[in-house]
Amino acid sequence: MTDVPPPATDPWKGLRGVMAGTLVLEAIVVLLALPVVADVGGGVTWFSGTYLVGLAVAMFLGAGVQGKSWAIPFNLGLQVLLLAGAFIHLSIGIIGLVFVAVWAFILALRADVQRRMDAGLLPSQRMKRTES
Repeated sequence: MTDVPPPATDPWKGLRGVMAGTLVLEAIVVLLALPVVADVGGGVTWFSGTYLVGLAVAMFLGAGVQGKSWAIPFNLGLQVLLLAGAFIHLSIGIIGLVFVAVWAFILALRADVQRRMDAGLLPSQRMKRTES
């Protein structure tokens, strides 16, 4: 097997940015669901308000730790908590399902980048190989 050169640039930097941006967007959507819960869901209680605002804060804070080794399990844990929000109102569960699909796509992209990097097919790896 040939020695595959490492990428010249960090291929994970862009993916970390996508994950952070997704968490920020998700937190905004969760906060925008508060009026829906208030008007349609019978009102925001201290529990539902604390749960949703706390979840949104955790998402905002989680956006800043995407470089950590535990970021992906943390992100997926937030998705489980968002899905569990269906007990507050069905709309929260639907938001959870939408973002579970988004995170499944992000993980598929991550697997594709890893596969390409292992095979030496990233553009920065190919340029290095042709220069030698």
